[in-house]
Amino acid sequence: MRTGDSVVVVTGASSGIGRATARMFAKKGAAVVLAARRGEALEAAAEECRAAGAEALPVVTDVTDYESVRELARRTVERHGRIDVWVNNASVTVFGPFTDVPLEDFRRVIDVNLMGYVHGARAVLPYLREQGRGVIVNVSSIVGVVAQPYTHAYGMAKFAIRALSASLRQELRLEGNRKIHVCTVLPATIDTPLFQHAANYTGRKAVAMPPVYSAERVAHTILDLVRWPRREVVVGPAGRSFVTQSKIAPGLTERLMGFQVERSHLSRREPAAASSGNLFEPAPGNGDVHGGWHGRRRTAARRLAVAALAAGAAIALVNRRRR
Repeated sequence: MRTGDSVVVVTGASSGIGRATARMFAKKGAAVVLAARRGEALEAAAEECRAAGAEALPVVTDVTDYESVRELARRTVERHGRIDVWVNNASVTVFGPFTDVPLEDFRRVIDVNLMGYVHGARAVLPYLREQGRGVIVNVSSIVGVVAQPYTHAYGMAKFAIRALSASLRQELRLEGNRKIHVCTVLPATIDTPLFQHAANYTGRKAVAMPPVYSAERVAHTILDLVRWPRREVVVGPAGRSFVTQSKIAPGLTERLMGFQVERSHLSRREPAAASSGNLFEPAPGNGDVHGGWHGRRRTAARRLAVAALAAGAAIALVNRRRR
């Protein structure tokens, strides 16, 4: 599918991957419809898209509310007559030991990260079926393949997103809708404000786990999937390495992930007060694509760091087994 004259809906478009994706589609000439809870940040993101010469429609949307998501789809079709691409991207997270995370926080992450995608797919599919074509892109994560400690709800949702995509692909093929594609993106750690906005009950500040890649890298992948749809694409060499390792040595990869999270995802120096983050109320301000983790500048250095860390962890585990 050509991106230049397409109509694209992006959820979670007020910051991070969603905002970078909306910008990139806008630069390619697509008409973009931006959805998120934060009206101020959403309008700022829409202005960036307009500055790139695109038509941009911000629609304040709560993806946990199906009627709100249906209204997003309806307004898009009312404005443009169709929907070509729907990017399910809205995401929140909570860090904490399993029994310390409040159940309402746990449910909220599942509601946003999984049911939000269910609502998006249900809202757009009738239009895509009527058109006989279109692309749904579901943004999952490498933790949808290799789980990590302290982010149970986030990981569960990201695993389930892959199952949702696979089930929809099978159903559409059985219906004969071969021009409706469902694609899944699995980013590694991305430089976005997600970690600053996260709910946290660990007592330690959550930081981006190296290596960190830019949100624009994910946006490029999403654009490529619209042009050449594929089932699943991992973003970032470190992510691809973890996914490959998980197929060869799942037990070892699981332990390595736990070791890396403990060492580099939760700060050993900076404490953090217990907080529900942006789970129930959006963060204030105009939003941003980047979280200050220098995804572009430090990617190369952090690749080396994570390789050394993984090697050290593997050696430590082997030595521990020999004792």
